[in-house]
Amino acid sequence: MAVPRVAIVGRPNVGKSSLFNWLARKLIAVVDGTAGTTRDRMRHLIHEEDRYFEIIDTGGMGIVDDDNLTDDIENQIRCGLDEADVIVFVVDGKTGLTPLDREVGDRLRGVEKPKLLVVNKCDSPKLDDDIAEFFSLVNCEAVTTSVKGNRNRAELMEAILNVLPPAQEGEGEEGSELEEEPEMKLAIVGRRNVGKSTFINALANEERVIVSEVAGTTRDSIDLRFEVDGKTIIAIDTPGVRKRKSLANNIEYYGLIRAQKSIRRADVVLMFFDSQETVSRVDKQLVEEIIANYKPCIFVLNKWDLAIEAGMTMDAWGNYILKEFASIRHAPVAFVTAQEKRNIKKVINLAQNIFKQSRVRVTTGQLNRIVRDAIVRNRPPLCKNRIPKVFYATQVATQPPTIVMKCNDPSLFTNSWKRYLLGVLQDELPFNEVPIKLYLRARTDDEARYPNAIPEEEEILDI
Repeated sequence: MAVPRVAIVGRPNVGKSSLFNWLARKLIAVVDGTAGTTRDRMRHLIHEEDRYFEIIDTGGMGIVDDDNLTDDIENQIRCGLDEADVIVFVVDGKTGLTPLDREVGDRLRGVEKPKLLVVNKCDSPKLDDDIAEFFSLVNCEAVTTSVKGNRNRAELMEAILNVLPPAQEGEGEEGSELEEEPEMKLAIVGRRNVGKSTFINALANEERVIVSEVAGTTRDSIDLRFEVDGKTIIAIDTPGVRKRKSLANNIEYYGLIRAQKSIRRADVVLMFFDSQETVSRVDKQLVEEIIANYKPCIFVLNKWDLAIEAGMTMDAWGNYILKEFASIRHAPVAFVTAQEKRNIKKVINLAQNIFKQSRVRVTTGQLNRIVRDAIVRNRPPLCKNRIPKVFYATQVATQPPTIVMKCNDPSLFTNSWKRYLLGVLQDELPFNEVPIKLYLRARTDDEARYPNAIPEEEEILDI
């Protein structure tokens, strides 16, 4: 089970970024009175009452951006809603209910996820009596807060914890398995004419006839359900993606959006390439989306029969892919000829293996032995006349495997040493073909002693 995510949403200037910083107890998001200051999604890992979860700050819904970035901001908001397990809907208790609040409420009513209504800027308890007008927006629990007055942070945190998905049972047990193997969701993405549809057809004909086609929501992809060796697989079929400047109409634009959303929904992504074409900017955009969402990935080189005729070798193509995508070196490369149904089954078996890796949990003892041995072999260098110290590491989630490492100060660890440690973890942990999410966090007694204390710098690393 992945770390749960809590998205903070609402119209502009209701205090979303201030609330984000307040919950994080540190200044991360830029806070400004100008509408549209927040554009990209901001994230922060929270540890509260033995639960870890991420909070996500989003841009204001309904904003018309002065720099013509409205579509990009809206896409970031859409991503935040898609990936969230809980939605925190923020409104302004001082200003009162606005038409734009109603628009946001109408949009959120169609999102089937747990929600909290946060009436912010209630600097005085007297304002708590005037929040009834907001109850028509969404049917959920409401919490009044004031970042400026430091009111009800504990109440909001408790409300968030109450609606988080249940914690995974058996955490910390090495190799713990879920009782029932879930369906694997397999996204098939790539630019146009790389053979994705041919691959889908080959898979259906070779293994089993399609059992059903489950239509997604409006502008979503189509889910094709297969049964392979007695196990159910959902293949998320996506349209081919073109360069952004070539997106001539809304249909093609939403094709790009669907591909991005399919990546976020997937357990494993098959990133398709045409063996006769070099890597393009579109390919790199899709891989960036895969990396940003920590999705296990297989690079699939299609039309391999033509590459063989041209004298190309697997080693040459593999080295070329590794050079183009050095930051995702753990991803395996598969060579197929979908039209002739060559190596189709091998790709599916590989995807199933990677899916299992992403769900593995290791014990704290095993993890710390690996980290300890890595430090003995290569100690982190002295920085700022201080010795970087690692206290312990623990895995807190799966899909992706998520590790929190407590240390004296994350800023003391050089980038080269962090890359070294991540390489060791990638090589020695039993999920070496899937991305690892690693947080470095300072262990401070002040966090426990003073609830309102600001923790030291936190940094998220990925491989």
